[in-house]
Amino acid sequence: MISPPPLKKGDKIAIAAPARKISLKELAYGIQLIENQGYQVVYHDSLFAEFNQFAGDDELRAKSLQQWFDDPSIKAIFFARGGYGSVRIIDLLDFTGFVAHPKWLVGYSDMTVFHSHVVELFNIQTLHAPMPFGFENNTPGAIQSLFTTLSGNSQSLSWLNHARSQKGNIKATLVGGNLSVLYSLIGSQSFPDLDGKILFIEDLDEYLYHIDRMMMALKRAGKFDYLAGLIVGGMSDMRDNAIPFGKTAEEIIWDAVKDCDFPVTFGCPVGHIPDNRSLVMGKEIELLIEDDETTIQQ
Repeated sequence: MISPPPLKKGDKIAIAAPARKISLKELAYGIQLIENQGYQVVYHDSLFAEFNQFAGDDELRAKSLQQWFDDPSIKAIFFARGGYGSVRIIDLLDFTGFVAHPKWLVGYSDMTVFHSHVVELFNIQTLHAPMPFGFENNTPGAIQSLFTTLSGNSQSLSWLNHARSQKGNIKATLVGGNLSVLYSLIGSQSFPDLDGKILFIEDLDEYLYHIDRMMMALKRAGKFDYLAGLIVGGMSDMRDNAIPFGKTAEEIIWDAVKDCDFPVTFGCPVGHIPDNRSLVMGKEIELLIEDDETTIQQ
């Protein structure tokens, strides 16, 4: 698996919006924070285009991102925000220049499309991490985790175990991201090969029955048959119907995998939460799940 080069002070970081629209005002804090870390921030005027809920139509969003892919002076691309829209442009992009000069793709949520596509098809690592739109609400630890990883330093991540977990100690490649986005990629070339991998999932603002539907779809499609491990991050702001589903998101996920023979852990501090730590997708990590604590070494 190829790791893009670590960033150095003075390197150029581009900001792109492949999904929901964004304004300069909404990005001002994030831009200043990146610059305060010692990097140059660049973006096109098209970053602030509007087409219904999107940051410009599909062709414009793809064209803008393509320019950053093809520019070897850009060392990382920060996706401005999530929302929806990345899947609409992924097949419009030419990754030739990107593969020739790999750079860090940074984001989460809807950016799971890029994490999965790039890791699966091009064997290039990406960074599941906070995005500029949300920097103001992230903890100092989350921001530090982002820039520590980009500078090439390895780090560990530990948290207390959820009541439901399955102990184990394994080394394997990490893949995944947002559960809803992964579900939407099933059957496409962008869906990750999960055999022998550690899968990370998180989600936001989903109905509980939909979490169950997605987990059942993955299970019935055989996606858990040869999985090496499962890490569950934030399952934030879940919704329920007037007639309750009767289980939390974590309980739904546990029910789907409890009979599987691989380590499972909940409560990873990654996802739609303020303390959104960074994970390198496509990297071999060590996952250690003990009685009371889980640790990731990446």
